[in-house]
Amino acid sequence: MTVQPTRATLTVDCRTLSYLDFGGTGRPLVALHGHLSEGASFTALAAALGPEWRVIAPDQRGHGDSDRAPEYTRAGYVADLLALVDHLGIDRAVFLGHSLGAYNAVHLAAERPGLVEALINVDTAVDLPDHGTSPLAFVLDFPYIAPTREELAAGCGPLAAVLGPVLRPLPGGAGWRLPFHPQDTVDSENLVHGDHWKQWLATDCPALLIHGLRSQVLPADQARAMCSRRPGTLYRSLDTDHFVQQADPEGFATAVRAFLATV
Repeated sequence: MTVQPTRATLTVDCRTLSYLDFGGTGRPLVALHGHLSEGASFTALAAALGPEWRVIAPDQRGHGDSDRAPEYTRAGYVADLLALVDHLGIDRAVFLGHSLGAYNAVHLAAERPGLVEALINVDTAVDLPDHGTSPLAFVLDFPYIAPTREELAAGCGPLAAVLGPVLRPLPGGAGWRLPFHPQDTVDSENLVHGDHWKQWLATDCPALLIHGLRSQVLPADQARAMCSRRPGTLYRSLDTDHFVQQADPEGFATAVRAFLATV
C-alpha cells in the first residue's frame, strides 16, 4: 500500500515545526525519529499500519524541514510535541520513539500521562552513561552547507549514500544544506545522556520495547530490566543493530502492528 503523506507546519516560539501526516481516520500514532533522521523515516511503517492508524511524524526541532532551535533539552522537545498535538486537536495517542524520539516520548508520558495511550520504545536505553565524547562527534567534520548537492554529499564521507537523498536546497538556489546541523546534533545527543529510569517507571500505560539484539545502545540486561521493572511492558527482539526500522523494516512493522492490536 502506497501512502502519500501531507506535509504541514505550525509555528512554535517563532520557529517552524514541520510534520508529516499520513492521514486516514484511524487512531493517532505519533512517531518520533532519532538523531540524523526525520519524520519521513516512518513512511514504510505508516504504509504497513494501513488505515487503522493515522501516523503523524514530525521533523523534531533542528531536523528535516523544521527550524533550528536555541536549545535541545527534553523540556524543549516535549513543549514542541505538546504544541503539535494541541494544533492537531489530539487528546490521546500512541507515541512511538526511536533513540532521541524515545527519550522525548518517555518524558512526555511522565509529564502528561493522560495524553499517552501507549508507548513504543525502539531500542533506547533509559540509563545511558556519558563517556565524555559524543558518539555522533564525527558529524562535526561534515559541512552544513555547500554550493551543490554533490559537494555536500561528498563532504559526508561514509554517510554520503544515506544522506544524499535527503539533503535540502537552500532558498533562492543558494546551495544545499544538511537536514540537521552538526553542532546542534552533538549538543542534542549530549543531553540524552543520563538516568531516565524515573520517567520510564512513572507511567503504567501499555508499552512495547523493541530491542535490536546487536544494539550499540541498549544492553540486553538493561532491556530485560526495563521490561521487568515496568508493569505492562512487552518485549520483542529483532536481529538488528540500533537502527531497527532500517535494518528490518518488515520485522519492525510486524512487531508494532501486533502490539497495537492489543491496545
